[in-house]
Formats: sequence, C-alpha cells, structure tokens
Amino acid sequence: MRILLLIGVILLIDFYVFQAVRFSFRSSSETLRGWVYGIYWSITAFSVIILLATLFSDWQTWNKAFRTYSFSFIFIATFSKLFAIVFLLADDLIRLIRWLFAKVSSSFPSNEQLEMGKENRITRHDFLVKTGLVVAAIPFISLLWGMVKGAYDYHLRKIKVALPNLPKAFEGFRIVQISDIHSGSFMSGEPLQEAVRIINEQKADLVLFTGDLVNNRHDEAIPYKHILEQIKSPNGVFSTLGNHDYGDYVQWDSKEAKQKNLNDLIQFHRLLGWNILMDEHHHIEKDGERLTLIGVQNWSSHLRFPKYGSMEKATTNLEYSNVNILLSHDPSHWRAEILKKYPKVDLMLAGHTHGFQFGVEIKSLKWSPVQYIYKEWAGLYKEGQQYLYVNRGLGFLGYPGRVGILPEITVLELTSKA
Repeated sequence: MRILLLIGVILLIDFYVFQAVRFSFRSSSETLRGWVYGIYWSITAFSVIILLATLFSDWQTWNKAFRTYSFSFIFIATFSKLFAIVFLLADDLIRLIRWLFAKVSSSFPSNEQLEMGKENRITRHDFLVKTGLVVAAIPFISLLWGMVKGAYDYHLRKIKVALPNLPKAFEGFRIVQISDIHSGSFMSGEPLQEAVRIINEQKADLVLFTGDLVNNRHDEAIPYKHILEQIKSPNGVFSTLGNHDYGDYVQWDSKEAKQKNLNDLIQFHRLLGWNILMDEHHHIEKDGERLTLIGVQNWSSHLRFPKYGSMEKATTNLEYSNVNILLSHDPSHWRAEILKKYPKVDLMLAGHTHGFQFGVEIKSLKWSPVQYIYKEWAGLYKEGQQYLYVNRGLGFLGYPGRVGILPEITVLELTSKA
C-alpha cells in the first residue's frame, strides 16, 4: 500500500512539473521537444517500474549496486523536482491573484477593458518557471555527480595540534585518524583498498579508528578483512565502536542474536589486529615517556543515539599522562561530558556526522545542514586547553555519494609549539 501511495505521489509531482517543462520548451523544435519529453517520462517510467518490482520480488536480494543506485536515483529525481514545485506554486499563486483581480475588475468594466477582455489571458511567468527548472537541476546534477565522483574522492587532511604539555619524545608524533568506514555500503573492495594505500603511505606513528565499521551487521565487514588488516603502524591500530556497530537498527530474532552480532564484531576488530578499547585505556610509551589513549563505547547527548560508553569505567585506576587522547564516536560527548568533567582529556577524536555528506567547504566558508543538529560537526575545535577533532568519515550511509563534504583521512601531528 505504501509503495502504491509513493508511486501516486511521484506521478502527481511529475505531471505538475511537466507543465513547466512543456511551457519552457513550447517554442523549441518538435525534435528537441520529443527528446526532452522522452527523457523526462523515461525517468518517471523507470521509477514506477522499480517501485512496482519491489511488490513482486524481495528487493533485498537484488544486486547490491543496482539496488542502491536505483533507489538513490529515484530519490534524487523526486527530491530535485520539489525545488521546481516551489517556483511553480509561486507562479500559480500569482496567476490566481491576477485571475481574482480580473474577475473583480470585470464587474466594473471600462470601454477599453470590454474591447480587450477577450484577448487577455493570465499566462505563466516565464522567469519563474524557467528559474524553477534551473534550480531543480542544481541538486539533481550535484547529487548524481556526488555518486559518480564524490563517494570515493578521499581527501587527506593534515592538522597540527599544539599541546603545551606534550612530552619531548612525542614531538612531531603523527596519528592517522579514520572513522565511519560503513563497510556495508561499499560495492567492491577497490575503493577501500585505495583508502588503505593512502593511510599506510602516511607512515604514521599510530592509527586510530573512531567507530562505525559496519552499517548494521558484523558480516558486512568480512569481505574486506584482507584489506582492512593491511592497516599498520609502529604503535598499532586502536579502535572503538560507533552507534551503527551495535545492530540497533535491525530487527533481530532475539536479544541473544543481537548480542552475538556485537560479540562477533568486537572479535573481528581483534582479528584485524586492531586493539579495540571498550571503556578502557592504554598507554603508548616512547623513550621513557608516554601518552594515554582512552576509548569509550558510543556515548551521545542526543536521545536518538545510545549511551553505551562509560568514561568512569574507562578511567578507573587511570594514572593520567601529560597528554591524554580520547576516542569517542559521537562529537556531542565532548561538550556534554568531557569539557565538564574530564579536564585532563587534551584531545578527543570523533566521527559520526559524516558532515551530512553534503555541504560547502571553500576556504573560510563552511556549511552543512548537520550544523543545525551538531555544534561541532567537522574539523578541529578548541575550548580552553582541550581539543576536539571531528573526522568527516571514510565511507557513506544511505545516499551513496558525497557533495562538497568529501571522505576523509586525517593526519594529526602533535607538537608542543603553539
């Protein structure tokens, strides 16, 4: 029933927007109009056929790439037309007002109005209609380009973090942070292999992963084990869990099945050679000096995300070092708890937001819809002597692409120099 309702909505939108298409190309040649109309309704036909097919077969068994890109294309096409509708509604409102005014005026006609009345027609505003189509084309083209190019256009960001208490032995210590791999969203291993190549090419002293290895189930990561286990550093790879790693967004047969999935995922981290920190801490030593890593399970100040982590447990019997680094998936943890209760945490590393996979980052201009949900959503933040770095994520979720906010591999260089 919901699918049929969705098809009905799509058809209503398409018929309405088609009025703008037909109006805009009314003076074009018959050949051009034929091509434009054909392409327009082919997209509609494709959308309807795919949605109808879900009623007669299990879409989850379809080829992963076909399924993902087909549904995404339907969403992009429909979503983009909503922008055109805004302008068409404005145009129709203006036409309605003009029509009402004409009706009222016709009650008191002048001689001139009587002569011209039959010739007057309340037509569409060419500017509004064409502007609506142009505006609709922007998200349509951008989102398609984001799937083709942006999804795997890995961006290497190099950041210096000034920590005045940094031990001399760790001056210039380099950390690669990766986050939100979402292995279940990858169509093949090639893009992930390229990411691992870039990671290892940095020859970092330490690699840290801040959660969301999978979308829902631990077995999503199994096909990529031979790739992920290639990630190496002299001081190892340390990891923690994100909100998607717990399987909270899946209907499990039992609590035991859900727990087994989590246990299997934790074991998978270890099979990769990663040191997973489950509300634990670990010291990195060098030349008789040390820094401390603290890793907590997912902890969010947002009600829709879980609070599985415990800083209290992670710091039990902890003898803090001069520099202490926290791995916590959700950046809201920093302002909600870390800044208030844990002043000895010098740097927190997070992910989770993906930068919404959509936005603008051009020099000083930085915008994404996610900023209306998360105060800290991408990049380096500082309050007092404490830092937060929010990684934009390596993979993607839902929409199989990125526009403006590219997938990220971060190199953090620690220094005592301001």
